[in-house]
Amino acid sequence: MASVNSVTVVGNCDHGGNANGSNRRSVFVYGSLLADDVVRALLRRIPQNSPATLHGYHRFSVKGRVYPAILPVENKKITGRVLLGITAPELDILDKFEDFEYERRLVDVSLLDSSEILQAYTYVWANSDDPDLYGEWDFEAWKESKLKDFVDMTVGFVEEQELPQSKPRVATYESYYKQNEGDNISS
Repeated sequence: MASVNSVTVVGNCDHGGNANGSNRRSVFVYGSLLADDVVRALLRRIPQNSPATLHGYHRFSVKGRVYPAILPVENKKITGRVLLGITAPELDILDKFEDFEYERRLVDVSLLDSSEILQAYTYVWANSDDPDLYGEWDFEAWKESKLKDFVDMTVGFVEEQELPQSKPRVATYESYYKQNEGDNISS
């Protein structure tokens, strides 16, 4: 395992090179990155993507957070999507966004439109014994009640990254929601 920008990396998922020689990657997303507005705020584009299922994992709500966590759980599955053609700089942005709370791991996902199995990175909750994990996180409920604030926080995170002394995403998240303390930050 190697550490990249506070994210522990397990495995390698390079999908060949393009004309300028840079490798492209696939990333399975299952939470806030299902929202195009969040992806656009981070990557400044919406990559080609495909609906997909990750077998053997469960998507939890996290007490005190509006975003989910996933962990391996037998006989469970998560529906999400695979972002295709992610560049090395974009993967670096995603690593910084996921911060220390997650480990980037290589997993096999099933593409829903073709039944093809694809290797992709995903971000797995780093603390498998976290007592704050509970239930199941619901994207549609999150989208209705939390998306706008989360996009605003994400834009703030991206702007913060351009500063010489930028804060990690968790610190940006916590300071954003402290400023808006009247809002309920739990899911």
